[in-house]
Amino acid sequence: MRGASLPTHERRWASDTVPAKTTLSSTASPGTESNSAEEFVEVTLDLQDDDTIILRSVEPATVITVDDGADTPASASRSPTIKRSSSNNRLRQFSQELKAEAVAKAKQFSHELKAELRRKFSWGNGHSGFDSALAARALRKQRAQLDRTRSGAQKALRGLRFISNTKANAWEEVQNNFNKLAKDGFLFRSDFAQCIGMKDSKEFALEMFDALSRRRRLKVEKICKDELYEYWSQITDQSFDSRLQIFFDMVDKNEDGRITEAEVKEIIMLSASANKLSRLKEQAEEYAALIMEELDPERLGYIELWQLETLLLQKDTYLSYSQALSYTSQALSQNLQGLRKKSRIRRMSSKFAYYLEENWKRIWVISLWIMIMIGLFTWKFFQYKQKKAFEVMGYCLLTAKGAAETLKFNMALILLPVCRNTITWLRSTKLGHFVPFDDNINFHKTIAAAIVIGVILHAGNHLACDFPRLIKSSKSKYDEDLSDDFGSLKPTYIDLVKGIEGVTGILMLICMIIAFTLATRWFRRNLIKLPKPFDRITGFNAFWYSHHLFVIVYVLLVIHGVFLYLVHDWYRKTTWMYLAVPVLLYAGERTLRFFRSGFYTVRLLKVAIYPGSVLTLQMSKPPQFRYKSGQYMFVQCPAVSPFEWHPFSITSAPGDDYLSVHIRQLGDWTQALRKLFSEVCEPPVAGKSGLLRADETTKKSLPKLLIDGPYGAPAQDYRKYDVLLLVGLGIGATPFISILKDLLNNIVKMEEQADSVSDTSRTSDISIGSNDSNSSNKVSPKRKKTLKTTNAYFYWVTREQGSFDWFKGVMNEVADLDQRGVIEMHNYLTSVYEEGDARSALITMVQALNHAKNGVDIVSGTRVRTHFARPKWKNVLSKLSSKHCNARIGVFYCGAPVLAKELSKLCYEFNQKGSTKFEFHKEHF
Repeated sequence: MRGASLPTHERRWASDTVPAKTTLSSTASPGTESNSAEEFVEVTLDLQDDDTIILRSVEPATVITVDDGADTPASASRSPTIKRSSSNNRLRQFSQELKAEAVAKAKQFSHELKAELRRKFSWGNGHSGFDSALAARALRKQRAQLDRTRSGAQKALRGLRFISNTKANAWEEVQNNFNKLAKDGFLFRSDFAQCIGMKDSKEFALEMFDALSRRRRLKVEKICKDELYEYWSQITDQSFDSRLQIFFDMVDKNEDGRITEAEVKEIIMLSASANKLSRLKEQAEEYAALIMEELDPERLGYIELWQLETLLLQKDTYLSYSQALSYTSQALSQNLQGLRKKSRIRRMSSKFAYYLEENWKRIWVISLWIMIMIGLFTWKFFQYKQKKAFEVMGYCLLTAKGAAETLKFNMALILLPVCRNTITWLRSTKLGHFVPFDDNINFHKTIAAAIVIGVILHAGNHLACDFPRLIKSSKSKYDEDLSDDFGSLKPTYIDLVKGIEGVTGILMLICMIIAFTLATRWFRRNLIKLPKPFDRITGFNAFWYSHHLFVIVYVLLVIHGVFLYLVHDWYRKTTWMYLAVPVLLYAGERTLRFFRSGFYTVRLLKVAIYPGSVLTLQMSKPPQFRYKSGQYMFVQCPAVSPFEWHPFSITSAPGDDYLSVHIRQLGDWTQALRKLFSEVCEPPVAGKSGLLRADETTKKSLPKLLIDGPYGAPAQDYRKYDVLLLVGLGIGATPFISILKDLLNNIVKMEEQADSVSDTSRTSDISIGSNDSNSSNKVSPKRKKTLKTTNAYFYWVTREQGSFDWFKGVMNEVADLDQRGVIEMHNYLTSVYEEGDARSALITMVQALNHAKNGVDIVSGTRVRTHFARPKWKNVLSKLSSKHCNARIGVFYCGAPVLAKELSKLCYEFNQKGSTKFEFHKEHF
């Protein structure tokens, strides 16, 4: 076979005209005479443009009797055949004429192409250079066809889908869309994308529509339902060759069977547009040249179908730098014991045991809290049952007073979880092994719910039950039981409500309703949209300021506890006793934060506003500010608000000589802060990707910042785990950036320690003495402690390509210095269609080629490969459990609550299966 050929499809459609390249089927007999006992075969030949005949297939065929009548089938054929009849001679004549015309045109085109290529290439030895280039390409094509195996084709097939997750009833949905969008029974080209479910990739779908129309030798603007079904059948065809041909036809718009660099550039821009990769469009010309350099080493100026197929099949070879973790047979055998089917009782008992193991800290704390409340309620209940007032007010009084006692306790306790300095200190003590200090805010919310219930029971019983009973009581009963408490004259309902106890109670109730309502998720996160000016009562600011109403509540609570109707001895009025210590502790904390924030003077070193509305602040680190990776601090900007403090994860490592935070615009305060820095920062200079920057040379005065902290967070305990799995969603990656940098610093220190230890050992071999041996013994335990965490896996999932600019420097630094492979990083961009989709196929190829050649990922701009769509978390945990047997893996997550539930559930499932133990920790913004 000479030259390059373009294979044709065996499937043809009834509405197609007969093309120049036609696949004919004929029958042949091994004998010289036709005999009914003979076995026939069907030979499928491909007639190419260069007058070459290719044998496509040999299959059992139909016995055809040519006698001006019908044909009698002897066996069923798997491929369609051309039935011969009395008009068979005319068909043969027509095909011969068509073949002759096609051959003539092919020869003419070949001569013209060779002449053009000879003019283009300036080889010195006549035609020998051009012929050698064609020969080299023909040899590569032959090798590629030999290398193509069934497994390779199947692998490529998974990498070229036009419709993701095709359902069994997908055509029914397309039909329904056709019925909605069709006009006069025709679907217009502009509605094709929406009809087939590619509304988000309209340009890509239109190119596919045009490619399928060109197959039919038509340029149409509308199609009927039957034609839509033909298009749909080709799009969803399970044949790898069919899908590859469609993709090739989309690029090859002039239908010459060749793809030029300009056409490659156009399809790259189309794919980038479909995946919302604006930066990729800007570099489309560079990446098109990269593909041509890889696929066209002979410099003929074009590539063919088989070369595109080769690139698809070899994609995994180019991506070998970032292969997924591999399974080991030993790990699988250890984990198979968890796959054995257990009885229902054993499954339930194992679930219960796991629940206790994971939640025993929470269980005993909540149990103790509930028992204390039950004890207080019961104590007050029976205490007031002995009083004379019980004879008039009944059990309503007992319930109200029992609830009041729990309210005192909870109003005192609710302050402790928000004493952040105390919590940070306690979590580093032995008490941290028994108390879940990471759940302090959840416990704070739980106590708040108990306060709501207590207020309903206390106020409700007083206002709706106690007071009406007192008013309705007879004068003799009142004088006998209640005159000592309420006076000789029986009060009215208004007298009871307008008294000091009633007024303070109602005012507390109003303040609590406001504060609790604005603290709910719907108001705090602006999920409720109210018209102006009522929109000001939603958002973080409304939550923050309304919470300070509790200062009034605590003052009123003390007054309310002093003027009690039924208690007269001062030492029995215990409200102030409950509140004294927690209020003093909380007041001391706020005082400490006030003076410490003034003591921690910081100076802004660098400001950058990145894509995705993320503001980065880099500031000087006070000498007394010591923190751990994973912790957070509070930031205040007096120019925005002189009272508001907002928490942000520290993204710098403890070993850095500066502090940094990354702030995403999510609320009114962050929006005002970003606007303020946008006004005072220097405008971007050329080549800075539109980022606003400020540094020490900035002449404009930058806003003043105050900081307070650091404060403890779950991620700070990462050092106690053998392996880390760090999962961040969007800005949720911030606490883990500090951990990665800290691990990187430890890697450098360990290497330095290893060098110093080796030098010390060499010295000790020469010198004899006990001092050297003692010094070496002191170094060893320290080294062993730093080697606790052997591996870390960082998964960052984001929706915007610009997000990778936030931590580009850190990722490149880790990739450069981590020579031992301790840290493995994975970026996931969810705006790009998953790997395997035709809309991202070419981007994946370019990504693989560019990283293999330049070591840089085209999406993130770092050395870390970017995956597309969302990670398959079950596979991630499965591979980790297989690779790290018997290890204790800390799973740290920061982001939206939805994924937290999935990861927690997966950790539970894998803990049931094998020896690897996953411990899940979460943070929510």
